[in-house]
Amino acid sequence: MNHMKFESPDMTAQNIDRIAALFPNCITEMLDEEHSTPEKKVYKRAVNFELLKQMLSPDVVDGDEAYEFTWVGKKAAIVEANKPIRKTLRPCMAESKDWDTTENLYIEGDNLEVLKLLQESYLGKVKMIYIDPPYNTGNDFIYADDFMRSQEEENAQMGMYDEDENRLFKNTDTNGRFHSDWCSMIYSRLMLARNLLTDDGVIFISISDAEVDNLKKICDEVMGAKNYLGDIIWNSTKSVTNTALISVSHTYNLVYFRNIEYFVNHRNEFRLPEKGEGFSNPDNDPRGEWKAE
Repeated sequence: MNHMKFESPDMTAQNIDRIAALFPNCITEMLDEEHSTPEKKVYKRAVNFELLKQMLSPDVVDGDEAYEFTWVGKKAAIVEANKPIRKTLRPCMAESKDWDTTENLYIEGDNLEVLKLLQESYLGKVKMIYIDPPYNTGNDFIYADDFMRSQEEENAQMGMYDEDENRLFKNTDTNGRFHSDWCSMIYSRLMLARNLLTDDGVIFISISDAEVDNLKKICDEVMGAKNYLGDIIWNSTKSVTNTALISVSHTYNLVYFRNIEYFVNHRNEFRLPEKGEGFSNPDNDPRGEWKAE
């Protein structure tokens, strides 16, 4: 026998759903004080009434405004990036090769902490950085930087590490902070990575459709919009999927300079040679020397 549900519907949630259907840009997140505890903060959907008023008004509604990209947890991400740590790097000579002569450095550890440690010796000394962060597809894992968790939360949400001992948790699209958590994760790391670049340094970041728009806004803020070089499209998937309306076969690689003025002032050093000079054909390709087609 089916039991009747003696629970009234959540009218507030239904009204928010209706507003979201009409004005998705007016939906935001706010702290759920009823269900939050000192150990765990819970967030819920809310309506940005100031923006909703503007959406429903034919005239400009008075109020403070500024162009910005923000999310729940952005200020905390800035604090996290600037927070000092008391840790050090320990050499593993037994696991190393050519210890006395190698010029390579391989570090295992939490990447946020490692980036902080590198500030000491590599500040402004790295010419190129490549980052391949979690794409936030709803099925992958992202780094968890909040260590203030109860054991129950730890068991339920954590318990996974990547190959470099970074603590992970699964960021599913049912998480109320699905995009906010990802934005906070990448924001603090980009802040620290930028500090490591030389004046002529460059950073490449791989990403998919899921967060490319948010990543571009964050990079424009952290790296400076004027330092944006371009987006390299990579045909990363050869197979076709029938589960999607459009089979996406590519990913993005955003490229930013540390200081574009350096490249403007040294433009000739990066130009391709004219009239094919400098090109070669080491594999004797019958088409001749390499050229752009």
